[in-house]
Amino acid sequence: MTARITWLGHSTVLIELGGQRLLTDPLLRSRIFHLRRHGPAPGDPGPLDAVLISHIHHDHLDLPSMRMLEPRSRIVCPTGSGALLASAGFGDLYEMLPGEAVALPGVRVEATAAEHSGRRWPRGAPIQPLGFVVRGERSVYFAGDTDLFEGMSALGPVDLALLPVAGYSPKLGPGHLDSRRAAEAAARVRARVAVPIHWGTFAALGRPLGPWFTDPPAEFAAHAADWGVDVRVLSLGESLEL
Repeated sequence: MTARITWLGHSTVLIELGGQRLLTDPLLRSRIFHLRRHGPAPGDPGPLDAVLISHIHHDHLDLPSMRMLEPRSRIVCPTGSGALLASAGFGDLYEMLPGEAVALPGVRVEATAAEHSGRRWPRGAPIQPLGFVVRGERSVYFAGDTDLFEGMSALGPVDLALLPVAGYSPKLGPGHLDSRRAAEAAARVRARVAVPIHWGTFAALGRPLGPWFTDPPAEFAAHAADWGVDVRVLSLGESLEL
């Protein structure tokens, strides 16, 4: 069976593992609020077995993007986010807390902790963000949005780590990994290979692009080399066989 990931931009990754097709944090539009995509929007990812939602910020839980996914599949999401999704017309929801798991045919999806804000703008109660480890014939850690956190080392070893290394502006607030801390995260989970995500896709309208937008993957690879981690930098739409 195919074991492959395809980066579709930002934190959206198609994971094909154990005969399952899983999509993380779908953001498929060319614009969301004041953020504009640089490069073409991804096409239809095709039929999915599940969608993994790490947290409810608009650039990770984008309801218009979710409505683009047909036929609809199971949604695995943080506990407390089901009401938002149900009110938007989505069913087959599986809510999880860190440490819980759900078995799908051929893979096991484990919810992990994440160190990040969980409140959806402009109001709403905070909801615990998640990461996920998908385990089948290979193991893939999708960090969502997070900073380093206690217990991260217990997630490894993994064959592949999908780690955020930047954002949609030069400044990263609390609860984010930059390229240096992402390299440490890759080492903590003992990743055989790491792929940088959450970079080079969206920026605010009118904001000049520069090294903050283009350079984080190379910086991440350089820092990861100090930890002995192999990094593969993917272009938008590019795949990596596991």
